[in-house]
Amino acid sequence: MAELLIKNACVIDPINRINGEMMDIAVRDGMIVESVGPAAAVIDAGGALTLPGGIDSHTHICGTKVNFGRYMSPEDMRAGRTTRRGEMHATSGYSVPTCYGNSYRYSAMGYTTVLEGAMAPIGARHTHEEFAHTPLQDAMANVLFDGNWGIMQAIRDGDQDRVAAIVAWTLAAAKGFAIKLTNPGGTEAWGWGKNITCINDRVPYFEVTPTEIIRSMIRANESLNLPHSVHLHCNNLGTPGNYACTLGTFDLVPDLNDKRQTLYATHVQFHSYGGSTWKDFCSKSEEIARSLNAKPQIVIDMGQVMFGKTTTMTADGPMEFNLYRLHHNKWSNHDVELETGSGVVPVTYRRSNLVNSVMWAIGLELALLARNPWQCILTTDNPNGAPFVKYPEIIGLLMSQKYRSKIFATVHPQTEHRTPLQAIDRELDWYEIAVMTRAAQAKALGIIDLGKGHLGPGAIADIAIYPIQIKDIDPSKEYEQVIRAFQQTNYTIKGGNVVSRNGYCTGTSHNTTYWVKPEVPAALDLDHDPEFEKYFQLYTVRKSNYIVQERALHLNRCIETEASL
Repeated sequence: MAELLIKNACVIDPINRINGEMMDIAVRDGMIVESVGPAAAVIDAGGALTLPGGIDSHTHICGTKVNFGRYMSPEDMRAGRTTRRGEMHATSGYSVPTCYGNSYRYSAMGYTTVLEGAMAPIGARHTHEEFAHTPLQDAMANVLFDGNWGIMQAIRDGDQDRVAAIVAWTLAAAKGFAIKLTNPGGTEAWGWGKNITCINDRVPYFEVTPTEIIRSMIRANESLNLPHSVHLHCNNLGTPGNYACTLGTFDLVPDLNDKRQTLYATHVQFHSYGGSTWKDFCSKSEEIARSLNAKPQIVIDMGQVMFGKTTTMTADGPMEFNLYRLHHNKWSNHDVELETGSGVVPVTYRRSNLVNSVMWAIGLELALLARNPWQCILTTDNPNGAPFVKYPEIIGLLMSQKYRSKIFATVHPQTEHRTPLQAIDRELDWYEIAVMTRAAQAKALGIIDLGKGHLGPGAIADIAIYPIQIKDIDPSKEYEQVIRAFQQTNYTIKGGNVVSRNGYCTGTSHNTTYWVKPEVPAALDLDHDPEFEKYFQLYTVRKSNYIVQERALHLNRCIETEASL
């Protein structure tokens, strides 16, 4: 029996409504308990800020498109090199690091749980192999359904039960966690040399619209009782005037669940653009925030852009082609059989560029204009807006108007005429930052009951102790201290074990992959359905090889749900 006592911790735990209380935290066998014995190991937090382990609810760190990004940019892989140090493996890469590089950097920042934002089912085995080599974070993966032929045909035929059955089978086969829609219908149209501009366009050869796909998948998600909601990358990403499409999408979303949201809209900064061309490009964050504030059934993440080099990667193939035409940089495009696609383009966001400056402002505006911090999660859509190591700087920007003004003075001078950022004086507090970096994620992902995102008895002992005394500083003025503190914990504790101390990480941990297995009625079981079998005649792999066996996973936890069909 392993016991640990963390003494004198200044705890912020929004799920348990704890805000800056001095407390002791008792841990036994990896779980938080009421008390431990006198022989327990002791860590004296010394009044330092102590939070639940961080959760990144939308990142891209494992899988086939991440590997495309790695080998497309050898110059990126030469950056961020570290040599082997004790138990720490050698690492390389800046915007798309190696698996161990991602794991160590997240751990040093206090993060213990990550969700890979987009996994093609046919590439799931590779993603899970990389999860096994991301040792200091529990992991889960969204499964891409945006161009799934079987689902689009079932939607066209009006067979909602079959839609749910295909989702259930595919999630279990890929060992995935949630439904992901990226530019629903758009990447499939791109495979035929066409595109989708908004939610009422029809997908070629399937004659369904994004509206029908989104509504049907929300109904399937809720009928399968999945822990997370539909995770949506809206249509028309990164295009002037796309805010109207985003507002139209938000208006589709019903309030079906009084316990959590029915839609998670990701990287909404990229979907909040006004104007008709890049010449009159501007922020429409106020309109998007107004819609969000009126719809408690929707949660968004920021998708914050930060200045510097990064690598964009997404299943939104046509968007990446448009980005290639803007930047004239390297470009990779990939069609993923009967499911989805992807694109990869390295980019540099520049302060001197008006469009990039407006993008930077929009993400901050969304976070500051969202009245409820539980509805707006802090992300960069890593690495699309910026590598996740920029999170501490974003925290500083959200907590300090002085810091925002300092950076604003360095961006393109026309930015002030295109964005409302300078007129927003709100500064987030420590509690709101704790919500936006762990509690809101745990609630949105539906993993609070699994012991994630909080420090109450029965929770998994994922704990981050930061080198800052929050009662002694004013984050509005002393933002540099805030940034430094969130860059590196004193201690990151994962499942009761210290996995990072002052930036030095242990090489191993008992990290777990979470996946879902919805149970559907026998009449909807697709394992022996001849029509479903026909799809695999068009794939490059047999159905038996398509399925990821549980033994191929690292330590894993299956979440079984019972469908209401």
